[in-house]
This record gives sequence, C-alpha cells and structure tokens, in this order.
Amino acid sequence: MQMVLIIFAINIVYVTFFTVRMILTMKGYRYIAATVSMVEVVIYVVGLGLVLDNLNQIQNLVAYALGYGCGVIIGTKIEEKMALGYIMVNVITAEKNLKLPAILREKGFGVTDWSANGLDGDRSALQILTPRKSELNLYVTIKEIDPKAFIIAYEAKTIHGGFWLKSVKKGKLEK
Repeated sequence: MQMVLIIFAINIVYVTFFTVRMILTMKGYRYIAATVSMVEVVIYVVGLGLVLDNLNQIQNLVAYALGYGCGVIIGTKIEEKMALGYIMVNVITAEKNLKLPAILREKGFGVTDWSANGLDGDRSALQILTPRKSELNLYVTIKEIDPKAFIIAYEAKTIHGGFWLKSVKKGKLEK
C-alpha cells in the first residue's frame, strides 16, 4: 500500500511540473521552463522506475495513471492562479448610450470603442486589452453594467503599438 501512495504522489508532482513547464514554454518563459524541466525529469525517472520495478502489481500501474490525471488537474489550476500573459476581450452591447467605455477606462482598462451594426440594429463594440490576472474583474464590471453584453476573449500573442506598449514590454501593466 505504501508503494501505491508513493507512486501516486510522485506522478502527481511530475505531471504538475510537466503541465506548468509546457505552459511556461508556450508563454515564452524559456529559461524558467528549462529549470522546471530539470526537476521534472528527475521526478519522472524515479516514478517510472518504481512502476517498472513493481509492474507485477496492477495497483501500482493504476496509481501511476490516477496520479497522472490528478497532476494534469493540479497543473492547470496552478496555471490559472499564475495567470500569465494578456487577453483581448471583445464586447458587443445593444446599449448605445452606456457609459461602459468610460467606466472601464476609469478602472484602468485600455478600451477602444466604436459603433457597429448587428442583426437587430445598432450596437457598440469595445476591444479591451488586459492582463489575465484582471480578467475576472473585467467580466464582473461589464456584466454589472450590461448583463446582456456579448463577451468573447482570446489570448493576445503579439502586442505592437498603442499607449500600453511600453508598459506591456516592461511587465508593468499588471493591476
């Protein structure tokens, strides 16, 4: 039973490191990702060695698989808390006279807004760049002002120009 728990725990730690490393790599944090990968591979070799040495017991293989699944969940939860990078949020609202752009600007969000046309008539469209750490706060603010607003978000991969460019490059846009 002790071996099962050890294998389970080792695989949770390994896959958590693996998941975080992959996300760091995709976000451009190469050197931090390389450091994490060195720890990750040691944990992997130890865990795999334990399973291969005890392959005659099915519970060890099951513990390895369960640890893997739990590691993925824990790794993604950690990434959500880290909230690296920026998102671009597009908002479309039917309320033409809302003060939404001004309120969002007051709260420190960079907002570009314009008039748009939709299936049911005139709309207001907004485009907002924000650090992922501020994402939920942004959504709450938008929904408080216009609960029917259409919101779509995507990750900003490249940022060039605009009044926030220097802040983004220095990592000082975080709220």
